[in-house]
Amino acid sequence: MSDENMYETGPGPGAGAEPGAGRDAGADAAADAADAAARVRLRDRPRAAVFTARAVLHDLRAVDGALYAAVAATPTPALDVGLRRLSHAADHSKISFAVAAGLALLPGRPRRAAAAGVGAIAIASATANLFGKRLVRRRRPDREAARVVVGRHVPMPESASFPSGHTASAVAFATAAGVVLPPVAVPLGLLASAVGYSRVHTGVHYPGDVAAGAVLGLASGAASLAVGASLMRARRPAS
Repeated sequence: MSDENMYETGPGPGAGAEPGAGRDAGADAAADAADAAARVRLRDRPRAAVFTARAVLHDLRAVDGALYAAVAATPTPALDVGLRRLSHAADHSKISFAVAAGLALLPGRPRRAAAAGVGAIAIASATANLFGKRLVRRRRPDREAARVVVGRHVPMPESASFPSGHTASAVAFATAAGVVLPPVAVPLGLLASAVGYSRVHTGVHYPGDVAAGAVLGLASGAASLAVGASLMRARRPAS
């Protein structure tokens, strides 16, 4: 037997391994890394959303404050007294209740409009004061720092600023009464808009408070109309 056959040569390092094994291991490692990165992104997504929401809120408040300051800095001596009186007259929805009392004297649609409007005021007032103001607790504007002229001043409410209850009630009444009795929709809508602006003009609300109050008023008006329609259906005799 030759010396060459007496000693068998063992497999060298790496001999016998499949040619693609190294590449497969690398691909698996890359996939694992990608999965880990995806999981990290998923974990960070809620945090990023919260950060974005806070940034947006910060910017909106900056715009809100700038609009408030612009109104405060604009001289309007011809409007100051009238808007101050309108804002004061809208306390406790006195204007809306007076309109409702007048409509209630007339049978049919005017009376139904009065009832729907008063119901909308109740919903808007309860929602704004019992929920909105207690949840948000936004501070009232610093009227002195903004240099709102004294001729515009009405008493500064002690409640939270957001949302505007005056605006919510006025818009709620206008929405509900205007749907039931269309001829009054435009006048009441203009009156509600004037009430809302008067709250900014007199320095007791930011524009954002008024905008939120208007949205709440629209929803309250719709809710009152829905309740009224349900009651009407319940009163109809079954056929």
